[in-house]
Amino acid sequence: MNEVRADRLSMLPAYLFAEVDRKKREAVAAGRDVIDFGVGDPDTPTPAFIVDRMAEAIRDPANHPYSFGIGMRVFRNAVIQYMQRRFGVAVDPDKETIALLGSKEGIGHLPTAIINPGQVVLCPEPGYPVYVSGTIFAGGTPYIMPLRDENGWLPALDEIPADVLDRAKLMYLNYPNNPTAALADRTFFEKAVDFARRHDFIIAHDAPYIDLYYGDERPVSIMQIDGAKDVAIELHSLSKTFSMTGWRIAFAVGHSEVLAALAKVKANMDSGVFQAVQYAAIAALDGIERQEIKDLVAMYRKRRDILVAGLRESGWPCNSPEATLYVWARCPEGSESTTVANRLLEEADVVVTPGAGLGETSKGFVRFSLTVPEDRIREAVKRITSVSW
Repeated sequence: MNEVRADRLSMLPAYLFAEVDRKKREAVAAGRDVIDFGVGDPDTPTPAFIVDRMAEAIRDPANHPYSFGIGMRVFRNAVIQYMQRRFGVAVDPDKETIALLGSKEGIGHLPTAIINPGQVVLCPEPGYPVYVSGTIFAGGTPYIMPLRDENGWLPALDEIPADVLDRAKLMYLNYPNNPTAALADRTFFEKAVDFARRHDFIIAHDAPYIDLYYGDERPVSIMQIDGAKDVAIELHSLSKTFSMTGWRIAFAVGHSEVLAALAKVKANMDSGVFQAVQYAAIAALDGIERQEIKDLVAMYRKRRDILVAGLRESGWPCNSPEATLYVWARCPEGSESTTVANRLLEEADVVVTPGAGLGETSKGFVRFSLTVPEDRIREAVKRITSVSW
């Protein structure tokens, strides 16, 4: 029988988080007590006020049919109110807002919507693997923008070759950043918007952690920059902020023509976000200042403090992140991330994400997710300390 798989699949690396989960499940099946810092899936339930709104909406038969289109008007109104309250940004609910089945879906479909085969997509490394895989599925050419510690984990835009920029149609940015937890300030976003305008490409700013920050100053939305809507869209997810990863609800705002193109792809590929989930998301966005959400952020802040202090005491250099669910730790000297991750699982029953799985430039780092209770973090630090390098 002829090969049944499309050739493009051979261009994809193994999906990192599936591989991490496979190794973890093998260890658990063997009866081992595994502490999982791998995939960043919140371990706390969705807040009750959101679940209650979902329960109410799901009992209404009006919400049971298909939910075609860019999202209900009431959901899009909640989005524009959120953007105004949080960032002082005005967006048009009809032309500059679209509901997504999670931001992963929007990221994956975006290249299909706006690039032609052979055009270049500028992808940060380390970075979310879907930036590259979505580009490949669309027939585009990924160009890797290395993020380096010495540059604050920001891409060096001026280092991108002119011939690459001539073919570039899209650039992904992601701040607060996964996996490094780096922040981008207004000055960087102003430079990026100007750079995109001069070289005639679109920016997709992936911002799922923008509300999970631990300092006094809220991270910057690219939509706060003058002229951003002329060259950019921004993707927001409810998954991490509200512990709603399985609910599959997100949204994008910004450049109207880009969102219209994305909507056309989605109209042909999916049937919209379940309306009951949209009503639950409205409750979430309207309730972002509630104490339950502040308590979630405080919980992650405390976990961060425990983990960072423990790693530093164990001789693992790492910064204390100001945002996201991640601690980005440098591997012990002379060690490579895949080896470190394998040894931590084999010798300490601790799962981490190897930096190499997020890009070749990150072989010297591993990522810890703050989705582990405090007592298990303390236990994990003890185990990690017992591994000699």
